[in-house]
Amino acid sequence: MPEYETLVWELEDGVATIAFNRPEAANALTMQMGEELMDASIRCDDDPDVRCVVLTGTGRMFCAGADLKALPPAGPGMATEIKVLTTYLHAAISRFARMEAPLICAINGTAAGAGFSLALIGDLALAAESARFTMAYSKIALTPDGSSTYFLPRMIGLRRSLELSMTNRMLSAAEALEWGMLNRVVPDDELQGAAAGLAAQLAAGPTSTIGAAKRLYHASFNDTLESQMETETRAITDAARRPEAVEGLAAFMEKREPKFHG
Repeated sequence: MPEYETLVWELEDGVATIAFNRPEAANALTMQMGEELMDASIRCDDDPDVRCVVLTGTGRMFCAGADLKALPPAGPGMATEIKVLTTYLHAAISRFARMEAPLICAINGTAAGAGFSLALIGDLALAAESARFTMAYSKIALTPDGSSTYFLPRMIGLRRSLELSMTNRMLSAAEALEWGMLNRVVPDDELQGAAAGLAAQLAAGPTSTIGAAKRLYHASFNDTLESQMETETRAITDAARRPEAVEGLAAFMEKREPKFHG
């Protein structure tokens, strides 16, 4: 098992749980956290025992974005440090998005800046009722990073995305749900249990098929109708060849629950 200083890592029954673990600093991102998050994402992508991933935070915050106190003052020094940090962060996000295992974001508290961006990267997202969301970049004259300019307009549309970016409006969990950023809002003390239950359900599913479906949905924003349908045909025929499909169809015919793992 990896030993991280800024993250909590657990792997049990096919579910990898990754928690930002700097609660004394609002789980703000440092260079070390970025590097460890990238390492964790690669482990999730490469380890066949990982069939679902939960991303959350310890303490009262999900993630407050970059730790500005750990960066040099604005200028060339800060620019270079941000370039390195985003290299780690963006590599992690790319791995999480492309891996076969589904990713659940369990947003336990405020998500700001890059933390806002990270709250968007899950295939599914649950939030505690007390969670809040703000982009916060323009307040310090910086532009968004961490993939939010990719995921956010796809979820809520261009005008709302620009509003959040330009005004730094604080969204409640209920508003984020209404706008399409979340799948579900639960009471604070039920969040981790709800995430664990959903993760167990997904971990018991056909992981390679879930991964193929993820790739289809991501490709759909860039493909024409005809090319997307051809990609669908290739994906479903590939899926039909796999042992997961053999088990799934056998279970259907036998009127029992499929057993995809173990």
